[in-house]
Amino acid sequence: MWPLFDLVGVLTFPGVVRLKALHAGKMAGFIAADVRRHEDLAWISTLGVLPEFRRQGLGSRLLLTCEQQLPVSRVRLSVRATNDPAIQMYTRYGYRQHGVWKRYYSDGEDALVLEKTR
Repeated sequence: MWPLFDLVGVLTFPGVVRLKALHAGKMAGFIAADVRRHEDLAWISTLGVLPEFRRQGLGSRLLLTCEQQLPVSRVRLSVRATNDPAIQMYTRYGYRQHGVWKRYYSDGEDALVLEKTR
């Protein structure tokens, strides 16, 4: 669950790239990235695909489309350490482990910080 301030920010702040994927008029997936030009960096803050649309390439298309709109040379994101399908997808597109945030998630799970240099 996202804190309200974070949710409002990702939906409204300037400099955030927001994309959604629709299927039959229903949102099937979304992505948001916070562009930090002064750091030559963007953070993908969220990427989600509804369960019924997973394993169909939608996450990959959202990721690649978002990356094309990022005017920076480095892109970072965090992912649950146990989310093997997501980690495999990110690795396939050139992301490498940059760090670990210990006990990042509310259940105590670590987050892997991944980075891609373009």
